[in-house]
Order: sequence, then structure tokens, then C-alpha cells
Amino acid sequence: MALYSEKVMDHFRNPRNVGVIENADGVGEVGNPVCGDIMKIYLKIDNDVVTDVKFETFGCGSAIASSSMATELIKGKPVSEVLQLTNKAVVEALDGLPAHKLHCSVLAEEAIKKALKDYYDKNGIEYDKSLFPDCDSCAHCCDQ
Repeated sequence: MALYSEKVMDHFRNPRNVGVIENADGVGEVGNPVCGDIMKIYLKIDNDVVTDVKFETFGCGSAIASSSMATELIKGKPVSEVLQLTNKAVVEALDGLPAHKLHCSVLAEEAIKKALKDYYDKNGIEYDKSLFPDCDSCAHCCDQ
């Protein structure tokens, strides 16, 4: 059995939504000091719907594939639905990741949540703080 699924390889070789959104409504950046991955997500939100999403990722193929897939999963979705995105959903959409690469999907989830928190903060929108765990170092995800 191959280490990476065809979907992981496709999103690594042909990543979707790469780039920067100037004047983004929300930006989230996370990094993992252990493996060196850095992920930045940009959101454009209109009428409570993510109308555009872009990413920049410095990291391994699993990090790039996770970023790409996560953006595909949230584009066009209402913010309330985007808040429900989990790293497990990203992994399932990619048809799996090796256990030692699961932290890449965690980074994608956390970058999106940071971007949403940034959007809420910029616009003075109240939110449930428990939905946005403080995870600047993401050290916990490398224990998986």
C-alpha cells in the first residue's frame, strides 16, 4: 500500500486556492516548530459566507495537501459551517494521512479558525471563545 493516497498526491502536485487575498477579511497563520511547517490562510467573507479562500504553506507535501483540501472544503460555505471543520474531516477528504503526518491536518484546521477569529475581531463580532483554542505553538499536535 502506498504511503500517500491519490488525493493527497493530487492536492500536493496541483494545490487549489494557492495565493494571497489582498485586504482579506480574516487571516490566520500557524506554525509547527518541531517539523517547520508554516500555514497561512486568507478569507474573504460576504454575507456570512466564505466567498474566497487562499493559502500559503511552507512545508511538506502533507501540509500542502491539507491546506489545499481544507480550502476546498470551506469555499462557498457559511461561517457557521466553516467553524465545524475538523482536522478529521480534512484527513477523511484526503483519503487518509500517515499517523506521523496528522499534525498537518491539525494545522489546516487551526489556521482556518485563526482566520475566522481574526475576522470576528476585526469586525467587532462576538463569538464563543471556546471555539478558538489558543494554539500559537501547536506543539500538542506533534505528539500524535
